[in-house]
Amino acid sequence: MINWGNFISQVFNGVVLGALLALISSGLTIIYGTLGILNLAHGAMFMLGGYAGWLAYTYTGSFIVAVIAGSLFVMLVGVVMERVIIRHFYSRPHEDQLLVTFGLGIVFVETIRFFFGSLSKTVPPPHVFAGITSLGFMFYPTYRLAVVVIVALALLALYLMLYRTRLGMIVRAGIEDSIMVDSLGINVYRIFMSVFGIGAMAAGFAGIVNAPVVSIAPDVGEGILVQTFVVVVIGGVGSFPGAVLGGFIAGEIISITSMFNPGYSYVMLFVAMTLVLVLRPYGLLGTAGR
Repeated sequence: MINWGNFISQVFNGVVLGALLALISSGLTIIYGTLGILNLAHGAMFMLGGYAGWLAYTYTGSFIVAVIAGSLFVMLVGVVMERVIIRHFYSRPHEDQLLVTFGLGIVFVETIRFFFGSLSKTVPPPHVFAGITSLGFMFYPTYRLAVVVIVALALLALYLMLYRTRLGMIVRAGIEDSIMVDSLGINVYRIFMSVFGIGAMAAGFAGIVNAPVVSIAPDVGEGILVQTFVVVVIGGVGSFPGAVLGGFIAGEIISITSMFNPGYSYVMLFVAMTLVLVLRPYGLLGTAGR
């Protein structure tokens, strides 16, 4: 039965999901906007962050250590991936980029399945965020509220990096004209490596932060990857603010639709994406031509 209590609860769930999608999508849109690479392994990196964090938590019992380990491990994977494989595909057709990143995603998933099996893993929330919180008009899981704050701080850090640092200035310039940046004597490939690492770290961070909300499994990144690409399309390819806006829109669409009929949640998400493509092909906050 649908009532106001359920509706408000689903709205809050949409905010939590939207925040996570915004963080994951920001990493993906930074990578594509700067490097022109459609990274189909991004969902697998989300999964890797969850497993690396779970492994760290298993040995240390510290959620903070788990978050740091998950984020840094995936950043390292992203840097190695860019240096060893991706850098050879910058000038290759997009079809080749899609195939190689799709293949890498499969390798990551099957490697995790080989070592850890297919059964899901769980990471409990920190003790300080355990239980539920009274909001006056409803009770809501404390950790889900904390996720919104944690992700907001992570997005703020990404924003400051993009808009308040020299690296961010070069990244934004590279999104507009990478050839001009290269001609100015800036080592573009070193910037590309940093960008890929930062984008991967965002996915890994989201993977372990989401672990207490949804259990970790080898194929957990597949659905996230689809949602992430929809978010990027809705918000605008290469637009960081667009990724944030698109993430919250997608989160609310999925959550509220699930209240009426879970089977139609993805249908409505793709309907929204289709409407954006028809009415504004370059996304809500994207720019024409990118």
